[in-house]
Amino acid sequence: MTDGIRPPFRLERGADRVVAILDRPGTRNAIDLAAVDALHALCIELEQDPKTLILAGEGGVFASGADIGQLRDRRAADAREGINTHAFARIAALPMPVIAAVDGYALGGGAELAYAADIRLGTPRTRIGNPETGLAIIAAAGATWRLPRIVGHSRAAELLLTGRILDADEALAWGLLSSVHDPEDLLAAAHALADRIAANDALATRHTKTALHAPPDAHPRIDLELQAELFERPEKHERMTAFLERRTR
Repeated sequence: MTDGIRPPFRLERGADRVVAILDRPGTRNAIDLAAVDALHALCIELEQDPKTLILAGEGGVFASGADIGQLRDRRAADAREGINTHAFARIAALPMPVIAAVDGYALGGGAELAYAADIRLGTPRTRIGNPETGLAIIAAAGATWRLPRIVGHSRAAELLLTGRILDADEALAWGLLSSVHDPEDLLAAAHALADRIAANDALATRHTKTALHAPPDAHPRIDLELQAELFERPEKHERMTAFLERRTR
């Protein structure tokens, strides 16, 4: 706590990962300007010292959306500034993977924060979607371009145009969630994924994420250039030699 002000995120730092837990109980973890500022500060840290990031929410809610009290007073200049948009883009562009542990509601801006992750895990009580048109605005912080890449254009259009909220079973079937866990096991499942990531070569992981985020017309050129760099590293020879030795035992 700083100067009596409760920080919006609780941060747990490890050698190869950071866990950021949104903790704004009075607002159901709504994303306000302080939370956006905290995300930018966290991105500065992880851009300089790349680690896997696990995003979660306290109290059975991932993030109920943008703070409507602040959003209601924003005008055209604020929209063009892209307050949430730029923060979520920065999360998506982090060098190492981002895992969203989505328990409970992830609505509006909360859903768009989850879409910025590389992998999303849920619980049976996950509810995710974008009801923005019901509030006379659009989902402008990433949903219109990230969601189609995740679930396909037709399903993204249905969600964004109707404002329908998916439950956990639907989100899993649509590929929006990769797996569903009991709430008490959710963070452990996220850490298990982070463990598997940490067991691999860090630069190969970073390059894989770079290729995944590249536009279609960048392939296969970008894949081959990234692979060329990896082929020249001693880690490739060491790991492949170890693999061959294990196989011959």
